[in-house]
Amino acid sequence: MARDHLLVIDQGTTSTRVIVYDLSLKARGFGQEEIPPTYPRPGWVEHDPGAIVASVGAEVTTALLNARVRAEQIAAIGITNQRETTIVWDRATGEPIAPALVWQDRRTADACNRLRDQEKWISEATGLVVDPYFSATKIAWLLDNVDGARRKAEAGELAAGTVDTLLIRHLTGGEHLTDATNASRTLLMDLATDRWSDELCEVFGVPRSLLPEIRPSAGDFGRTKGLDYLPDGIPITGVAGDQQASLVGQGCVREGQAKCTYGTGAFLLAHTGSRIVPSTHGLLATRAATMSGEPAQYALEGSVFIAGAAVQWFRDGLKVIHSASEIGELALRGDPETEVVFVPAFTGLGSPHWQPAARGTLFGLTRATTLADIARAALEGVAYQVADLIEAIEEDLSEMLPGLNVDGGMSRSDAFLGFQADVLGRPVVRSPEAESTALGAALLAGLGAGVWPSREAALALLASGGRTFQPTRDAAWRSKALERWRRAVETTRGHYTLDV
Repeated sequence: MARDHLLVIDQGTTSTRVIVYDLSLKARGFGQEEIPPTYPRPGWVEHDPGAIVASVGAEVTTALLNARVRAEQIAAIGITNQRETTIVWDRATGEPIAPALVWQDRRTADACNRLRDQEKWISEATGLVVDPYFSATKIAWLLDNVDGARRKAEAGELAAGTVDTLLIRHLTGGEHLTDATNASRTLLMDLATDRWSDELCEVFGVPRSLLPEIRPSAGDFGRTKGLDYLPDGIPITGVAGDQQASLVGQGCVREGQAKCTYGTGAFLLAHTGSRIVPSTHGLLATRAATMSGEPAQYALEGSVFIAGAAVQWFRDGLKVIHSASEIGELALRGDPETEVVFVPAFTGLGSPHWQPAARGTLFGLTRATTLADIARAALEGVAYQVADLIEAIEEDLSEMLPGLNVDGGMSRSDAFLGFQADVLGRPVVRSPEAESTALGAALLAGLGAGVWPSREAALALLASGGRTFQPTRDAAWRSKALERWRRAVETTRGHYTLDV
């Protein structure tokens, strides 16, 4: 039987998706299961690792049935995942010692504050900032707050990893591996060498023996073994964190190309080729996915913690709408000249501000303010944050980005992308592929398995011709709107600044 399909597992913050692609990178079957995080305390965000693992088998089966493809036809598997989310488990049994700490979790803010005097050298080594967002302080927190965990870790009885590592272990029956894009988000990897750093492990209190082996994104991550829904022996040949996978899926594989994905958060990456560009404007230098035969690739990244999560708050918290898609229509009923500003910092402010103590804040409410005005301000707040990221990236690169490729849930809203173009003052191009994160993982898996004759042949399969949104507002409007936004952000930061 011909092995003429690729299987992608896309494990995100709110769901697990599985997509079956043919070798032309056309999606043939789909399965999805919601895996919502839980919020046991303010600032705490957790996942059930068992639920994540269980969802994979169910959705693989669903996707294969929908595609009318037999498991024996799968040439290779790709994995893409929510990054930074951290799990520690027993090496012998695979049982997690506690819930996974999600990337949004802020419980380690105090631990990060205690390391401020060492932030300069840590940032130089990792390309990151010292923030609860990343994995290192999460691992240390679990070791220090679960009975006996640190003793077991030091005895070699525990393993730690991000979601990709958890899934690789499950699929292969025990391999302990990660890829460079995920490893670069831990605060424990030396960005220039793709190796775990003994110095970083020591300062964060993480035994190096816990950590998985780091491999290139398109490469060998073992083979399926011992599963009841896939046969043994299917190779896993593509692994990348979700944002780096999306960068590939949108065809941004060369220096100067940029994309933004609007998911639970919004993540803007600009490819910097084979050079690490240190940021002086609160951005992150990070690994881009490395394809077969390439030197290490890098990107500059800006992270907005709350994007689609603001829409989910309207739906699940305020219960103003019944489905996420309704917020666009509600926002259009808001006053376009309203001065309501919403800083959606539910779990702190990400780049370029890096204020983990900040919380969501509304400005400009009057007796005339409606829910539609607040909905409009929520969507605008995401667009403003992306404008901040674009400005910071351009200052770090000392050059203008000609436009922006976008994908993700919020990119389906014409009204939102029109406003995003107005705020940026430049074109915004919506990806013709709704699932570019999974598509990137499929491309990496195919490259790793050698199913195409060349890298160029694979990239030629990516769709083009997405809709372009041009700005309709003038520079004077943009300047006034951004000034109002920046005053709101500075006020929010000032209110939540903690003395440390």
